[in-house]
Amino acid sequence: MSDIKKVVLAYSGGLDTSVILKWLQVTYNCEVVTFTADLGQGEELEPARAKAKLMGVPDQNIYIDDLREEFVRDFVFPMMRANARYEGDYLLGTSIARPLISKRLIEIARETGADAVAHGATGKGNDQVRFELSAYALEPGIKVIAPWREWDLTSRTALIAWAEAHQIPVPKDKRGESPFSTDANLLHTSSEGKVLEDPWQETPDYVYSRTVNPEDAPDQPEYITIDFEKGDGVALNGQAMSPATLLAALNDLGRKHGIGRLDLVENRFVGMKSRGMYETPGGEIYARAHRGIESITLDRGAAHLKDELMPKYAELIYNGFWFSPEREMLQAAIDHSQARVNGTVRLKLYKGSASVVGRKSPDSLYSERHVTFEDDAGAYDQKDAAGFIKLNALRLRLLAQQGR
Repeated sequence: MSDIKKVVLAYSGGLDTSVILKWLQVTYNCEVVTFTADLGQGEELEPARAKAKLMGVPDQNIYIDDLREEFVRDFVFPMMRANARYEGDYLLGTSIARPLISKRLIEIARETGADAVAHGATGKGNDQVRFELSAYALEPGIKVIAPWREWDLTSRTALIAWAEAHQIPVPKDKRGESPFSTDANLLHTSSEGKVLEDPWQETPDYVYSRTVNPEDAPDQPEYITIDFEKGDGVALNGQAMSPATLLAALNDLGRKHGIGRLDLVENRFVGMKSRGMYETPGGEIYARAHRGIESITLDRGAAHLKDELMPKYAELIYNGFWFSPEREMLQAAIDHSQARVNGTVRLKLYKGSASVVGRKSPDSLYSERHVTFEDDAGAYDQKDAAGFIKLNALRLRLLAQQGR
């Protein structure tokens, strides 16, 4: 790594990545390019530019990119077509953002002629794997610097002391032990560590930032509709919206009604279990709606196969294999299934829940004529069921005859 002359750093402007910026300059005596992604985390990003300039990064080496539409259109929506939930619950809000950040890191490295990219993920978590697998998949010869795996700053106190010794501004609210660690984007906010490390203790209410307490949500339900075309949401309450605009509007609704909270103990790819608290207000509403429209537009065989594929697909995203051939193969099958996933879903939002209460589609496979309990005028011959049952029972009867 001694020949590194220029590094592109995934830079948030916070204390950790500011220390990393200076550490790279000191340790590698290299030029640093900073990249800050606007993924809808709801924070002002211009201070990141000011901090980078304060630390000697020239204007042409500071990248702040609005990636919200690309994030939802090319990453969140394709994932939602699969109804992906890691270990049955987690909507993968952090996981799905990492390949996009890595993609842009590599693009900037190519544009600027950088030798390496760097990130602020720790050596205990999943993000280091996600960043680096994505980077290597896109640029196999790239060098990756992960300071948390190299330096001897093993505590918050040591980090702050190093920052002060190198004239790095330390926000006052960071001088003590932070109560928990957070990550946010347009899809979700995650919180981990400190007060959340005991899985027996209920998450304190002050940890939540994206949703009201469901107990304090409005006492009257709110009904909304989401329109879908080829498996993607295109309108809310009849108003056409871009992917990012739609998700942002659903986030506002989810916040108001306390929807999308998840307290989860999950299995990290690196081998340990961790406890996290996730808020995915708009994503939870959207995911419920997508399954609702699929319920009347997907054939049983396709729907059940999708459900079998989903855990593998979700695991690939969680483990950082977005740019792998197997994820792309699964995506092709999933996207093929969405050709006729068109129509409108009506949902009831009420005190923490988003319930599908209506669905309609020009491509609906639901036949009221066949399913009715009233006279179906010969659409279905109930006598056919006898032979169907006997054929399916044949092997069971043969087993029983052998006393097995």
